[in-house]
Amino acid sequence: MKRALIPAGLRRVVRGWFDARYISRADHRQDIKDALWEVRTLSREVTVLRAEVERLRAQAAGSRGGTGTGTGVRVDQAQVRRWDDAHRLATETAVAMDRMLQNEVLLWQAVDRVSQGTAAGAEPGADAAPSTRADAAGRPGRALPSGSAA
Repeated sequence: MKRALIPAGLRRVVRGWFDARYISRADHRQDIKDALWEVRTLSREVTVLRAEVERLRAQAAGSRGGTGTGTGVRVDQAQVRRWDDAHRLATETAVAMDRMLQNEVLLWQAVDRVSQGTAAGAEPGADAAPSTRADAAGRPGRALPSGSAA
């Protein structure tokens, strides 16, 4: 592999292009935290909506009973089925999002463990990318994009 001097301006432009194209780990972690917060918020809202549905069901059952204690709200079975379907879909979506975000957190924890093992001076495995380079002090560097020279 040959080394070539690259003007600082060109190096800044190329690094800026790479930085603009890829999201940083810190930004990705913050996105995961925000998404987890959103899932928790949605879970609380589903709990509140579930209580509201139960209250409305009890109210509708009271108005159908003819006791006169209901509010007079008439709810047909089609509306109840639609509300039940909407509630079921919202709950399933929240559970699926939670599972997906937990898997993504596990993935990024594994990525961090691998990168910390490499950065701590541990020998990378035999399956490590051959395009990694070391700096002048012998520390492992970043993986280079394929087809690029340092």
